[in-house]
Amino acid sequence: MTEPRWLNETEQFAWRSFIDGFRALVDVLDRELQADSGLSHAYFEILVPLSEHPDRAMRMSELAAVTHSSRSRLSHAVARLEERGWVQRVECDTDKRGQLAVLTDAGFATVEAAAPPHVETVRKYLIDRLSASQLRAIGDVGQIMISTTKDNDLPPRRY
Repeated sequence: MTEPRWLNETEQFAWRSFIDGFRALVDVLDRELQADSGLSHAYFEILVPLSEHPDRAMRMSELAAVTHSSRSRLSHAVARLEERGWVQRVECDTDKRGQLAVLTDAGFATVEAAAPPHVETVRKYLIDRLSASQLRAIGDVGQIMISTTKDNDLPPRRY
């Protein structure tokens, strides 16, 4: 058996700093989103793509891919969002086996209300603390991570 290529001190520091920083950022985003709008970050990540999609509707399978969620986990989350009146499931006209998740007007209003304080939180804890070159680097790192780990057909985001 081949000996693992252990991380050296610099690599270990970079890896652990990245993971710890990412977790800390997601935790603070979730806490502040909850405090500002009563919405979890996980639910926000489902509602946002729907709000940006034509007719505010997506096939459940596509929404699962976009949110990096299993179909069963997404189905459970959408059920909770349906209970709140933010999402509605409807049958797909072109494929009777498929379902669409449709963002309701109440769901869209929830996203509209949650987005401004959320973007301020993102700015406060990340964006405004980075230089232009650091922003480019973090974007490049994200795209590398996406392209080397994807087993699905999701296109990279273009900003």
